[in-house]
Amino acid sequence: MRPRQLAIGTLLLAPLALGGCGGGRSDNTIQNVSVTRGQQLLDLKKSLDAGAVSQDDYERQRLAILAAP
Repeated sequence: MRPRQLAIGTLLLAPLALGGCGGGRSDNTIQNVSVTRGQQLLDLKKSLDAGAVSQDDYERQRLAILAAP
């Protein structure tokens, strides 16, 4: 390839190669979400009702939620 053709090809392909380098206006945010004990207990009860956890697991996890500081 001739040097001029190589230079033109490089100039044409450079924007494609550099397009994913963070030049866009992406919004990177982190959200901290805290779940209350009440919500944890409601979610645990729904899991029990849906059959996702056994009664023993439900009781053990319920006590752990209530004992948490």
